[in-house]
Amino acid sequence: MTKELKISRIENSNVDSSEVHELLDKNRIAWNGIDCNNWADGYPYRPAVAFRVAHNGKALLVEYEVREETVRAMADRNNDRPWEDSCCEFFIAPADDGLYYNIECNCHGALLVACGKGREGRVQAPMILVDSIDRQSSLGEGKMEERPAPKVWTLSLILPKRLFFKHPSLSFEGLHAKGNFYKCGDMLSKPHFLSWNPIDTPSPDFHVPESFGLLTFE
Repeated sequence: MTKELKISRIENSNVDSSEVHELLDKNRIAWNGIDCNNWADGYPYRPAVAFRVAHNGKALLVEYEVREETVRAMADRNNDRPWEDSCCEFFIAPADDGLYYNIECNCHGALLVACGKGREGRVQAPMILVDSIDRQSSLGEGKMEERPAPKVWTLSLILPKRLFFKHPSLSFEGLHAKGNFYKCGDMLSKPHFLSWNPIDTPSPDFHVPESFGLLTFE
């Protein structure tokens, strides 16, 4: 099954990460579940995770909402290893050239962004681009060993067009892309690997562009 997500345009060109929640509420942007537990036999734990996304012509506005038993944030700098922590991820292939971006962010806002055609040989985004991403986590910043989670934590990201550094002429208007959204926690006491669109592989693997869903931009 291939899911399809319509990404609405909102008419607000000047927004920061602290305003994403209110703005998406105001524009009635719907939540979507990251609820496919593709490897439940080996990793039965499934936290409750949802995301929503819109664009304003200049950037993608992404918000995650997570309910899980514990949280961890040992990656405290960008382009480190956020997938080992309580991590939300967005992969997108904006063109038909085989390239896709992985945008991974732990619960304290440490980001990893890279581009390539598969798991191997990926090119990390220039640090100046990653550092410039406006982000806000309800859990704050810094290094954090695993501990009990609050009832819910949220993460907001503003992803500007310039972040897609292999596609300098990218336009969001009318874009037909492919992608997937994920929640993982490789090094948590209950590791988990969830996706928005289903993945058919024998073991956890998010670098499966043939399992991306359809992303249709207004």
